[in-house]
Amino acid sequence: MPPFIKRTHTCGQLRASDIGSVVTLNGWVDVRRDLGGVIFIDMRDRYGKTQVVFYPQHNAAAHAAAKLLRSEFVVSVTGTVERRPEGTTNPELATGEIDLRAAELTILSEAEPPPFPLNDDTEAGEDLRLKYRFLDLRRPVLQRSLMLRHRMYLITHDYFDRLGFIEIETPVLMKSTPEGARDYLVPSRLHPGKFYALPQSPQTYKQILMVAGFDRYVQIVKCFRDEDLRADRQPEFTQIDVEMSFVREEDVQEVAEGLMARFFKEIKGIDITLPLPRLTYREAMERYGSDKPDTRFGLTFTCVNEIVKESPFRVFADVVKKGGAVAGFVVPGAASFTRNQMDALVDYTRNLGAGGLVYIKWTENGLETAVEKFLGRERVEQIAASMGASKGDLLLLVADVWKKAYTVLGTLRLEMGRRLNLIDDNRYELLWVTEFPMFEYSEEEKRFVAMHHPFTAPHPEDLAILDADPGSARARAYDLVLNGNEIAGGSIRIHERAMQQRVFSLLGIGAEEAQVKFGFLLDAFRYGAPPHGGIAFGFDRMAMILTGMKSIREVMAFPKTASAVSLMDDAPGPVDDKQLRELHIRIV
Repeated sequence: MPPFIKRTHTCGQLRASDIGSVVTLNGWVDVRRDLGGVIFIDMRDRYGKTQVVFYPQHNAAAHAAAKLLRSEFVVSVTGTVERRPEGTTNPELATGEIDLRAAELTILSEAEPPPFPLNDDTEAGEDLRLKYRFLDLRRPVLQRSLMLRHRMYLITHDYFDRLGFIEIETPVLMKSTPEGARDYLVPSRLHPGKFYALPQSPQTYKQILMVAGFDRYVQIVKCFRDEDLRADRQPEFTQIDVEMSFVREEDVQEVAEGLMARFFKEIKGIDITLPLPRLTYREAMERYGSDKPDTRFGLTFTCVNEIVKESPFRVFADVVKKGGAVAGFVVPGAASFTRNQMDALVDYTRNLGAGGLVYIKWTENGLETAVEKFLGRERVEQIAASMGASKGDLLLLVADVWKKAYTVLGTLRLEMGRRLNLIDDNRYELLWVTEFPMFEYSEEEKRFVAMHHPFTAPHPEDLAILDADPGSARARAYDLVLNGNEIAGGSIRIHERAMQQRVFSLLGIGAEEAQVKFGFLLDAFRYGAPPHGGIAFGFDRMAMILTGMKSIREVMAFPKTASAVSLMDDAPGPVDDKQLRELHIRIV
């Protein structure tokens, strides 16, 4: 192993005040340039870059060695800091006023040419970058992302410590309990045929900690879910897990808002206004078509049920009679859309599951729509007036059962926002969505399932209808939304054994099954459980948004692909027969 001198400075540290100093830098060769005798290299580490100059007349040996350098060689350079010649300073580089005139060069490690350029705007595909993640992580954009993530850790620890929270680790090997997604199972060698599960969240453990009297718990914790992946989802992810005793919804939300205020102030330099806006689930759906609405742009919805309920247009009237919704939104200035553009929007809406899309154009000739002969001129004008349309606008309407109508409109709204460049990527909009439904009916399972999780407390005003009409009952649940992304979700929990058993029963979990799966929690409630609630923040998703990335894979050091594969180390992979026998497993 070649010797090297311990560095005196990093590659991003030297300034004009260091001129005349003899220093040593260690790092990677970013770029090498030979200008006919004088050799320049940009030397890089995670702190920055410094330009190093090799003159043949100053040190022939170092100059000769510099001719061998290539990108990604690891080197140690000792030399004198000099001011750059007039007119050659680089204001875009923190070290742009100085050069390092090399006196000694040691090549610590040679490197083969990398399979793709290691710059921020590389065009290499994601699979290639993930296969060579150890190289991809040298790119400044990823190093900046991970350093920002580090700052988020520090802020989180400091914030919650100042508020009296205790950080407590919970088990990674736990009992398999239904949490809404498939578990990752771990076979037990000592107990053949039995399995641990990796935690989808520490939900039951943090509730147990409240029963134990710890009052304020926090943990930055790894969680695991075996579910279909997308840009903002990974099989293993990180969340900030929080639980508090003797609280109402507002208390948990106030703590969460304080954390967001510190993130935005210390990372983005932005002061956010508190308290944050709040929408109920129903308001969010009927205004934006989403329980995680992107409020950075308009195109909000109007329901026209009252106008069309008695119309001869059966498509609309029948939907209203069955309790559905006829609703839509105005696209300002879009009356100029061509017939082909409108046909494409109709097809897009049908592909979302809607029966169709009704549109009205307000052109120079007035309101134009293919359904005027069914609705009548007066109703068309009433619809336009109620939706706040004006000349030049396009009105889009969908009719269907309540949830589908608004969900389709919500997706169509986002699509129009993207097509018309209405979404400002430099704007941040936070809000709470509250009063979620307690349950939703699963057509696949033919039963009610918990919209959040089975430990969420019902709204006090809906206790009377909980058994008779569970689909209408509201939960004491709340989600924190940022730019159309759910970044945190929480609730006030059930803390009474009888109520927890009642909710289990509504979910089709009988007393015997509940005891097997959740007996430890039910038993804990026998011995004095305080009212409690909490929230969990999606750490990776927040980091993605704060860095401006489009995928959480860009803010995780070693992510997996959309098919849950780690291309760098080829995981998951096979194991030998001996390991399988020890675990009493046979692959069929």
